[in-house]
Amino acid sequence: MAATAAATFSVGTTFSVGRNGVSIAQSKPCALRFTTQNPLKSFSGLKAASGSFACESESSFFGKETTAAIRASYALKAHKKAVVVQQPQASYKVAVLGAAGGIGQPLALLIKMSPLVSSLHLYDIANVKGVAADLSHCNTPSQVLDFTGADELAKCLKGVDVVVIPAGVPRKPGMTRDDLFNINAGIVKNLIEAVADNCPDAFIHIISNPVNSTVPIAAEVMKQKGVYNPKKLFGVSTLDVVRANTFVAQKKNLKLIDVDVPVVGGHAGITILPLLSKTKPSVSLSDEEVAELTVRIQNAGTEVVEAKAGAGSATLSMAYAAARFVESSLRALDGDSDVYECSYVDSNLTELPFFASRIKIGKEGVEALIPSDLQGLTEYEQNALEALKPELKASIEKGIAFANKQPVAA
Repeated sequence: MAATAAATFSVGTTFSVGRNGVSIAQSKPCALRFTTQNPLKSFSGLKAASGSFACESESSFFGKETTAAIRASYALKAHKKAVVVQQPQASYKVAVLGAAGGIGQPLALLIKMSPLVSSLHLYDIANVKGVAADLSHCNTPSQVLDFTGADELAKCLKGVDVVVIPAGVPRKPGMTRDDLFNINAGIVKNLIEAVADNCPDAFIHIISNPVNSTVPIAAEVMKQKGVYNPKKLFGVSTLDVVRANTFVAQKKNLKLIDVDVPVVGGHAGITILPLLSKTKPSVSLSDEEVAELTVRIQNAGTEVVEAKAGAGSATLSMAYAAARFVESSLRALDGDSDVYECSYVDSNLTELPFFASRIKIGKEGVEALIPSDLQGLTEYEQNALEALKPELKASIEKGIAFANKQPVAA
């Protein structure tokens, strides 16, 4: 008798259970693999015609809880010869503003891979048409549309659910924060004015640096337009968490899928505070290891800038982290009631008006700020928290002052 043929297809992408499935827990790494004992007659994008479903905790956005949830939700239901697989529903529109840039292009690719996205709108001042044409050939559910220049920005934003803003210039060797601020602040202000006019109810993800200032700029513009909703404005600080998880796992020889380090404060230099004492699973770190890891996490962006020797900043890891945050937002919009991320948001956890912390995200945006991470800090962490506040306060005030210097019409 001939041996039974077997085929395996691996999908290295985020996967999410939405409207028709089980809620998935916190975002961490995972990979998906479809295996069948018979050759697949058809394989299209993220779904196979028949087979079995397995999860491997190697890489991507999810973790152990997600693996279990996916297994439960996507268990095959065999009725004699029929096999039924439940699929997530693609129903959300996402706009990427700055889609032709170093972060925008890989970010757009990762978002294109999401099974929850029905339409992907790509905007930039130039060179976006080719990016959209390229991505449109990927056999995933979302339709890709391109928009070029200020005249097409409003059309790009109409009806979108999530707006992601990586637009701006990257940090280069020798560039001061003031240099970066002076260029990117104006870009973010102009884009947020368009968002306020065309999709004020969308989730707004700010990537453009300096995030400590650009998020307050966005908030002030939305206030001036009369449409500010603090629950729907997010500074994407996920890269700090991604780096902290990676560096701790490497340092202690842990499985990366198991590691979760909350990072609070802001998204630049000493304002980035990884709470290593709150790492899950609990790890034993010497004072020297804590100091070494903290400084490396804070200076990881500079590490990449120097390694690229003037050719750019952290674009690929930033795109990965931003895509993880987009996927978490989409899961929350789709009804997942167990979505937690760290983000730089309008906050009352400290005396500062904006602060990065772990948050719970729901259909309406930020459902809760999680104060427990700031309780029971070590002496090192408490001192670092107090030390970051003056710098973060100054960055926030600088952003607010910039937005109010040239107020926009309501």
